[in-house]
Amino acid sequence: MSLPNKLSFMRVLLVPVLVVIYYLNIQLGLMFLAPIFVIASLTDFLDGYIARKYKLVTTFGKFIDPLADKLLVMATLLLLNDAGIVPMWITIIIMSREFIVTGIRLITVGEGKVIAASRLGKLKTATTMIALVLLLMYPYDIIFATIGLYILYVGLAITVMSLVDYYLKNKKEILDSI
Repeated sequence: MSLPNKLSFMRVLLVPVLVVIYYLNIQLGLMFLAPIFVIASLTDFLDGYIARKYKLVTTFGKFIDPLADKLLVMATLLLLNDAGIVPMWITIIIMSREFIVTGIRLITVGEGKVIAASRLGKLKTATTMIALVLLLMYPYDIIFATIGLYILYVGLAITVMSLVDYYLKNKKEILDSI
């Protein structure tokens, strides 16, 4: 297994670690979630950078990297819902976008077209991850949660825009598959 794939797989393994630490002790656990999330998020940047720079892009990597991102973001949003920090409706919109885009990708793969992550999709991921880091830092100071929530709203807007973008770019394949 290549280093980028190991980094992506490590990100998948950090998801249950986040959940277990959170449920061991909500207040104490939240103090450790931000550093773990930051480490996991850095592996997202590193795996892509290393894979492209050293030409280590693999089929498994194309599968595990976005899956690891989705698992990390969704699990963190759900923990923040449970802690009463993020409203559930935000998580539902973000999760819905992920399922819809994954469905569009499955349809287009069936048509022989592979959809790479768009700039909007990458911006959505980066914005959401920055927001989540700040939201996870709320035990240190409530100002982090306030700033994080505003950034999450920006990420939410980009999430919706990227969904529309995916649909418009693949409208023909979607409609042909009906």
